[in-house]
Amino acid sequence: MKMIMNGISYMLIMGGIIMMAGSAGDCDGACGPGNTIEEMLIIAGCGLAMFLMGSMIVISNQKEG
Repeated sequence: MKMIMNGISYMLIMGGIIMMAGSAGDCDGACGPGNTIEEMLIIAGCGLAMFLMGSMIVISNQKEG
């Protein structure tokens, strides 16, 4: 069970990093306008929450064992 939780946690961490990195939603002007500031902050905030939750789970699993 611990291995499964660690795997899910690592996916949350990577997904959060990817969300934070791509939060602006622009592609060098080739696909139209990017996200507004509000949309960017919402996406980046969700990515940060995913990253922090995954990190907390990994850290708590390491302490147990």
